[in-house]
Amino acid sequence: MNRREFLKTTGAAALAAGGWGLQAFAQDAAQRPNIIFIMADDLGYGHLGCYGQEHIRTPNIDRLAKEGLRFTQAYAGAPLCAPSRSVLMTGYHSGHTPVRGNAGGIAMPDGYVTTAEVLKTAGYRTGLFGKWGLGDADTEGVPNRQGFDEFLGYLHQKHAHFYYTDYLWHNEEPYPLPGNTQGKKEQYTHDVILEKSLEFIRANRENPFFCYLSLTIPHHEWTVPEDSLDEYADAFDENPPRFKWRQGYAFPDKPKANMAAMITRMDDGVGKVMDLLQELDIDDNTLVIFTSDNGADRYSVAEPEFFEANGPLREYKGTLYEGGIRIPAIARWPKHIAAGTESAHPWYFCDVMPTFAELAGAGEAVPGGIDGKSIVPALVGADAAGREQDEHAFMYWELWGDKIQSAGRMGKWKGIYSGTDADFELYDLETDVSEQHNVAEAHPEIAAKMKSLLLLHHKDPPPQTEPNAPDGRQHR
Repeated sequence: MNRREFLKTTGAAALAAGGWGLQAFAQDAAQRPNIIFIMADDLGYGHLGCYGQEHIRTPNIDRLAKEGLRFTQAYAGAPLCAPSRSVLMTGYHSGHTPVRGNAGGIAMPDGYVTTAEVLKTAGYRTGLFGKWGLGDADTEGVPNRQGFDEFLGYLHQKHAHFYYTDYLWHNEEPYPLPGNTQGKKEQYTHDVILEKSLEFIRANRENPFFCYLSLTIPHHEWTVPEDSLDEYADAFDENPPRFKWRQGYAFPDKPKANMAAMITRMDDGVGKVMDLLQELDIDDNTLVIFTSDNGADRYSVAEPEFFEANGPLREYKGTLYEGGIRIPAIARWPKHIAAGTESAHPWYFCDVMPTFAELAGAGEAVPGGIDGKSIVPALVGADAAGREQDEHAFMYWELWGDKIQSAGRMGKWKGIYSGTDADFELYDLETDVSEQHNVAEAHPEIAAKMKSLLLLHHKDPPPQTEPNAPDGRQHR
């Protein structure tokens, strides 16, 4: 049975049963929640006010936390964009997910079931707005061939570096932005993408929907319209941009103000989403999750140290330390998620598929053998879910490159293996969240067990090849 036959069969069975899938959480099928998953790009654990940020205004995201649940031990799928997004879509951790490289256009193979496809079996309308990064144009990886009814945004990750590009993609066709031709900068793509997502929500207010709002802020290119800069014009003592080595990118005169203004503009967009939910009277039946695809970028045009972008965590995006993979994550669902609460439950992106499937009543459409576990009890509480939250015995991440580096978490223990003969690193996250003290020599049995598990959890992926791009360009 191929993927689409599997989905058709399991979807029909799930809808006929009228239940909520394989887990115990249940309610009337007509009350399946709308799901909005908002993901920033390179937003660090400490970039938001509700996680301790003091220099950047984020009142709307802070409101999400005040009215919902703030996770303190949530993790991305991987420390880089594409593999993290692949984990999110497939439910497999980064040692099993098909896209491991971060070149920008490696395509999601057709044989994998995606989170969007699972939700479609339960009658959800599915929309993706923003950065995809799992397949360039004319490949099997494009969103409309991976379960999304509507898509507007960037296919190739390197296209997503530009906020004033002259086109985006709408479904599988170019979407011209005439305001950005001939040197003009009139259509900030973040705003275009946000507006299209609001149109999708409005159009589907009578149906259950899944809106994946995959924003590009605060990833480079670091630029923002002048009206957002006004608030921070004189807020900081500015240094020149630290890096000017990328050709064709904007480098603002005031890098700290620019970074703060980008994040605040993103926060304003989150506020527009929340206002629309209230206007349409669907606020109470909409789960909103806000998060980031990996940790903050060390190569940001503004000093991440100044903003304490990763809070107390060690290192940045592109590493397997906590600063590369631990992320902000907030969930709000009125009348279901208790307001102003906090959870230290460790979870990561492979848990998203089974969680959304349970809430949608599509549990039987989830492929067997995925690495994720539903976190419904962590969201709504054990009483409402009908069971205690199941913990991961072992969580796994890997970093794909010339050599495979891997990391794992087992309870309070975090292990990091460089893939060479270098010393294995072991940290006690309960007492050392900043990963300053390697205790592998003090706990040799735990270190040995962790290393063996890391080796066990890696499987070779499909070929990590880029599609051919025309005329020598990086993307189509």
